[in-house]
Amino acid sequence: MAVTVDEALLGLKVAFLVLLYLFVWLVVRSATRGLSAGAPQESIVIPAADAAALRAAAGISAARRVVVLQSPALQPGTAIELTNGAIVGRAVESTIRLDADTTVSSRHATIDSRIDGLWVEDAGSTNGTFVNGARVTSARLLQPGDVIRIGHTDLLVEGRA
Repeated sequence: MAVTVDEALLGLKVAFLVLLYLFVWLVVRSATRGLSAGAPQESIVIPAADAAALRAAAGISAARRVVVLQSPALQPGTAIELTNGAIVGRAVESTIRLDADTTVSSRHATIDSRIDGLWVEDAGSTNGTFVNGARVTSARLLQPGDVIRIGHTDLLVEGRA
């Protein structure tokens, strides 16, 4: 008994549809696997002012100040209060100007004071920005005690009591 071309094509179509339905079933099963594990986790979103009040009530302070540990451009021990976005670099318009540090780019990094603390972000510098020895690749929230290294300048993040 010989199989005709039409019968062979029909068999291939049926096999393809069976494999397609199996694939869809596996995808749906994989996507829904964790849904029946238990009650969904609840989360809430509160306004920034309320979050700040809760942190203050709990005695949690956000970092708002850096102190110069070492620098060829700034006096060690100098405290720098940060109330809004600060540009760190050698450019004239920099908030924290490190013009004596030749390894610093003109616009090296930004330190932004937000409601939840200080955030540092590299601004595409040549030599990079580091926090506690780790290179900063995206915006990073700073904690009191962190050390920011920009060129040959080390800045210690302090919290406000």
